[in-house]
Amino acid sequence: MTENTRRFCEVCSNKSFDDGGDGFFYCTRCGSQVNDIIDTGVDEDDLFNPEGIYSASQRRKYTNVSQPEPLSQVKLSQHLETQDDYDEHNGDDGVVPAEPSDFGSSQISLTYKDYYSGIRLRYIMGVQVMIQLQCKALVEKFNVSPLIVGLVGPIWLRLLAHEKIMNDEWADNVIHESESQTQGEIELSQPTGSNKTEPHNLLGKRAVTIWHKSLSSMIPLPCSLAISFLVCHVSREAILPTDILKWTLEGKLPYFSAFLEIEKQLGPPSRSCPISTSRMFRPIKTITLQKLESLAASIARKIGLELPSVNFHAIASRYLKHLSLPVEKIIPQACQVYEWSMPPELYLSDNKLRLPSRVCVMSILIVTMRILYDLNGGKWELISSRSNNLVSTDEDDSSSCDPDPHDSTSDMNKSNFDALKLLKILEEKYSELSDTYDFSKDLQSYLLYCKDVVFAGLEPAYDDHEEERIIEDLWDFYQSHKAGKASENGKTDSHTCNGFHHSGSRHGCSSRRKERENFRDDGCKCKMSRDDGDSNAVNCSQCGLEETALSQLKEDMKENRFVYIPPRKNVKKKDGYIRYARKRDGAFLYAVHADYYILLRSCAKVAQVDVRTMHVGVLTFERRLETLERRIDFCLCKRLPDDFCEFCRNE
Repeated sequence: MTENTRRFCEVCSNKSFDDGGDGFFYCTRCGSQVNDIIDTGVDEDDLFNPEGIYSASQRRKYTNVSQPEPLSQVKLSQHLETQDDYDEHNGDDGVVPAEPSDFGSSQISLTYKDYYSGIRLRYIMGVQVMIQLQCKALVEKFNVSPLIVGLVGPIWLRLLAHEKIMNDEWADNVIHESESQTQGEIELSQPTGSNKTEPHNLLGKRAVTIWHKSLSSMIPLPCSLAISFLVCHVSREAILPTDILKWTLEGKLPYFSAFLEIEKQLGPPSRSCPISTSRMFRPIKTITLQKLESLAASIARKIGLELPSVNFHAIASRYLKHLSLPVEKIIPQACQVYEWSMPPELYLSDNKLRLPSRVCVMSILIVTMRILYDLNGGKWELISSRSNNLVSTDEDDSSSCDPDPHDSTSDMNKSNFDALKLLKILEEKYSELSDTYDFSKDLQSYLLYCKDVVFAGLEPAYDDHEEERIIEDLWDFYQSHKAGKASENGKTDSHTCNGFHHSGSRHGCSSRRKERENFRDDGCKCKMSRDDGDSNAVNCSQCGLEETALSQLKEDMKENRFVYIPPRKNVKKKDGYIRYARKRDGAFLYAVHADYYILLRSCAKVAQVDVRTMHVGVLTFERRLETLERRIDFCLCKRLPDDFCEFCRNE
């Protein structure tokens, strides 16, 4: 179609059209056929010459053009090298010669092998480019070891070899499988429309669509994320599935908008692959955390890769820093528990129903902290009873509450103080542990995220400079309005926090402290008696504060199907470590103490799992420890046989 012909597509108003090779023209954007233009392919000299080659008695003899056979049993790099060499010599997409000998040979339709080879090669190369982009982002943006670049190649090629996609019979097997899925008699149908020159199955379905669905099911696009996580796991990096998913949703890890870079590197689709790049390489939805970990383990199992356990020391240290807990005190003890127990849950599993490995890491930390700080019931209630000394004071003034080293009960007081301090940190950090995405910080970040990730690659239906100018004017207006608003906020700097209006800086604002002060001033019924000099008024205010905090905690526990257990009285030394259980009352109910629940919910929030899931992980790990202790006791009590060797008898 000549450039002088000014036409617009009736569907998308596009100006560019392409010759489909069948005498019709098609829109390069939406693929719709132009109805009123047909390429007759008649030479002007032959049109008015009765003896010409286009007369009814004359028949053109088509020349046979040999097509290059695609390689099937070689490495992927050799495929790309062969394709590049062919493009350099012919100057085209590698399907037909760029300089035909005559007019007739240039219109030869593509063969069955050309179609499935082109679709297969482009899909494999596109997923490989996506994996390379993700590994590059992990190294450059997140300081991951460059070792993953050398690991990803063998894993990817071994996965291709296992799936047997490069076999010659792959295309035929996929077509036969699509035909055999229909029950009963098969009604043969003839293909119609603009794609009638393409290969179809007996049901009239396009073969290119069938091959693409088969490729996307055997090697789905989430495999790129699973392989990226797998190489981080093999290289002993402290990268979790939660990190991969968060960076993917934020657009920092190329996944949703990777098809733009794929088209830059591979070029536009050729005639042998009539599927757009966005349709082939743009994911519709993200992958879940559990599916990501199980998919990585499934890939390792397929290729025969023996995986190590997770890097417990690095992940546990990272969790403790996130919780603002003393790493130097907890990590050595937690590593001893880990090395002694070595639970199998620390290894990746392709079972989708198994608990994630990060739950096992956090379970070891919870058990270790319960042993170190003696969190077995009653410590959180002790915080409420000492609210004047511990809760209402700042963290900088907590040193004034240190126990007296010359006291006879110094060890007990020191243990209680450490436990109370730990619970105080966890209670205050709980509301700050929400993991937010970068694009949710302000409107500008969200708009840029929508432009670069959500609506990446989208353009106006036609070139409209007026629309582009309006968009730029609106964006400039938003930037100027935001700058003016920021300057006004800088003067007053007032904000609202949990229903309370404050003036000044946000730093140092504690919503829990404000709630307690508000309760002391307004919520206590004994305010008048306190003004009258009644000595019991302060105690009543403290009791009201304790009851309010306890009722809030019980309400939170009830939402998660936990049952509150009051503090124990007359605790005996031999009681030791308490193991909680669950009972079924229609659904599972969990009865726990308050201090354990505060520790549990904070750790579950950091690990990004449900509180009940975290509790099940702790119960599972405690059961394993109990089994190990029982076996050790059995072995130690077992009497050795008398038939010693001569060396043992001498000893």
